[in-house]
Amino acid sequence: MITEATDLQVGAPAWAAHTTPTAVRRRGGTTVTNDDAREHVVEAALRKLDLDAKTRLLAGQGMWSLPALPEIGLASLVMSDGPIGVRGVRWTADDPSVALPSPTALAATWDPALARRAGRLLAQEARRKGVHVLLAPTVNLHRSPLGGRHFEAYSEDPYLTGEIGTGYVLGVQDGGVGTTVKHFVANDAETDRFTVDNVIAPRPLRELYLAPFEAIVKNARPWGIMAAYNQVNGVSMTEHGHLQNDVLRGEWGFDGFIVSDWMAARSTKRAIEGGLDVAMPGPHTVYGEALAAAVRDGEVAEEAVDHAVRRVLRLAARVGALEGAEPAVPESGLPEAADGDALAREIARRSFVLVRNERGALPLRPGNVALIGAAARDARILGGGSAQVFPEHTVSPLDGLTAALPPGTLTYAIGADPSDELAPAGTGFTLRAVCRDADGRVIGEGSLPSGQVQWIGDDLPDGVTYDTLHSVEVTGTFTPRESGEHAFGTRGLGAFTLTVAGETLYDGVQQMGDESDPFEAFFGAPTERGRVSLTEGVPVEVSLLHPLDREHAAPLPGVMFSFVHLGPRRDPDELIAEAARAARAADTAIVVVATTERVESEGFDRRDLKLPGRQDDLVRAVAAANPNTVVVVNAGSPVEMEWRDDVAAILLTWFPGQEGGAALADVLLGAEEPGGRLPTTWPARLADAPVTEVTPTDGRLPYTEGVFIGYSAWERSGNTPAYPFGHGLGYTTWEYESLDVAPDHAPDHATDHASARVTVRIRNTGTRPGREVVQLYAAPMTDTAERPARRLAAFASVEAAPGQAVDVEIPLPRRTFEIWDEETGRWAMVPGAYAIEAGRSVTDRRLTTSLTL
Repeated sequence: MITEATDLQVGAPAWAAHTTPTAVRRRGGTTVTNDDAREHVVEAALRKLDLDAKTRLLAGQGMWSLPALPEIGLASLVMSDGPIGVRGVRWTADDPSVALPSPTALAATWDPALARRAGRLLAQEARRKGVHVLLAPTVNLHRSPLGGRHFEAYSEDPYLTGEIGTGYVLGVQDGGVGTTVKHFVANDAETDRFTVDNVIAPRPLRELYLAPFEAIVKNARPWGIMAAYNQVNGVSMTEHGHLQNDVLRGEWGFDGFIVSDWMAARSTKRAIEGGLDVAMPGPHTVYGEALAAAVRDGEVAEEAVDHAVRRVLRLAARVGALEGAEPAVPESGLPEAADGDALAREIARRSFVLVRNERGALPLRPGNVALIGAAARDARILGGGSAQVFPEHTVSPLDGLTAALPPGTLTYAIGADPSDELAPAGTGFTLRAVCRDADGRVIGEGSLPSGQVQWIGDDLPDGVTYDTLHSVEVTGTFTPRESGEHAFGTRGLGAFTLTVAGETLYDGVQQMGDESDPFEAFFGAPTERGRVSLTEGVPVEVSLLHPLDREHAAPLPGVMFSFVHLGPRRDPDELIAEAARAARAADTAIVVVATTERVESEGFDRRDLKLPGRQDDLVRAVAAANPNTVVVVNAGSPVEMEWRDDVAAILLTWFPGQEGGAALADVLLGAEEPGGRLPTTWPARLADAPVTEVTPTDGRLPYTEGVFIGYSAWERSGNTPAYPFGHGLGYTTWEYESLDVAPDHAPDHATDHASARVTVRIRNTGTRPGREVVQLYAAPMTDTAERPARRLAAFASVEAAPGQAVDVEIPLPRRTFEIWDEETGRWAMVPGAYAIEAGRSVTDRRLTTSLTL
């Protein structure tokens, strides 16, 4: 708890704020919790079901839902992808969603209480869309910077991941909506993710990869867990009885349901006995009729089915989908409604990490500003893959700065585009998807703001079924914003007829390539089909007709293809020279660089950490033209920045969500300070990173680094990153004045309660109010066990006015001083002397004291 220096108090962890105790009521003179009452209803409902109904429930009824069972008052349970928004059951712009910043951004706030507020907003969105369970959060670790889904996970550190994940889960469930913490476990990369066997020794498995799940289960009591595609030590996670039954349910006391990642369940008997409750998507899974037959044939005990059904009914009771059971959060107990735009903007600015700020380049001083970069105009607000949602609006950096700066002080130049690939049709296009049956009759339609048809499961427009759908036509107009030769194309598999301005550019069939992940064929590289010379401001008719066939069906039941486009390609050297001239004429140059969907997305890992296109050349040219150059890095995970010492300031904005441009203006102009700290280490070069391997050999990927990933691996290697874990600058300065540590004289050895309490006094020595993240690291001074040189033990946020001193008291969890003993299969306290270090990052440690246990 943060206090004035004269008024020290002890407080609970940030995620614990406003925790609502379980309600109780009296029954027959006995105190009964609402949990007890729900269990009574669950058991009564279970007894009414026959085997076929039970197994049908576990198989699901479609892409996103479980079947209703009216005979017991069970409504259909609806699930939806997250984690930055709630898509709902229809992946369409006709049902827009609030788009929050990426999970890396949320973790960069180092604020579990803010994560809880984000979760409450998402619960509000879920309830609005009729969703009972959010398929989030992702708490896998940043083992390698090449992980393609890096942006969708929080951190390289298991403790930080667990704290942010706990806040998020508490927030969603505050709103009466379930979560499925995922992907259990070790789904830390995308290469061969369906089949890879991740070989992990017991100690790193416990200390790193299981640790965030354990923390969230114990501190937030999630209502669901999602089992991953991959194997761990030779066993598929959907069948992993040791990890799912013995560890998750037995040791940790998890009482929720386990759902498979979509299409991850492969065996009826091994899955149900291994602890998997629900196999998705339904209805044709390894459960349902196959599970009923296995019970009748004596291969599976019906008791195993009952256990799974009981957990699903418990979930239904908690979310209010089972008649007679009071939901965990009644309508009267729901949090106050949140403003989605305001919270998205707040999270974004709190997440931005200022890693360099020379000569006081930021906040911006009055004067003319040259804004440069294609990503400044066409913002990348979220990562690729199943995490995508359609926000109602998006604020780009150009939008945000245009609104915030005085008229006439801002100029814009493209400079360099991050990609020379065609991208889903966006700005300038007005499109609809028209669905027809085999006779050519229109049976439904819907809007398409990005030219992407992504109908999975129940996503089809109203009135359309897969049985009646014969073709989809993307049709509408395109109004160019530039004159010149425009390229058009397709992405996806099957037959296409592409017509632009009355000219047929393509009429043929796209076959499957060498993609190892079936999703990559639909989210992967687009194909150019032709070019047309167009005039700025003059609209033309466009059409992409896609007859459906089963040979080229999507990997999940659905329709997935894209109408793609690329504007006129000017000479890159001319564009860079033009940007340099604009920079030279301005007082400050701001360059926005970015990754693309082909760099950071679900379904494939990264090959390198380079910025795509000519963006590095652009930054170097602009910096040479104007020494007061600020670079904004719009990427969800680390990129190499060889020019980093040549520019005045670097601001990392992650994927900042729908309000990113407005938040950027807040921070650049100094209305708000950048509040973020790095949740993961940023390498100077990929070659320096100590752990990079994501490609299995003969199907196996050994985690040979053991317990050394992230900053601990960097310290062990002796290499120096570009920016260390925990690093981040603000607009004020801080002095760390004192550090005191006292052992907890009565720790609860059966739990992860505090082994010590630390008090840090810091002072704002700058001229403006600010926020600091006080980070505590524990370093063993005498060690008989091979351990990292130090590990993050705890952290807390501090706010102070200029000149103000504040004290923060932080408990050190017992787990800080424990290791997993592989011989005994237990956690073991390692006694001895520890250095307790307080500071601003893992390398900027300001104060040190010692603690002996």
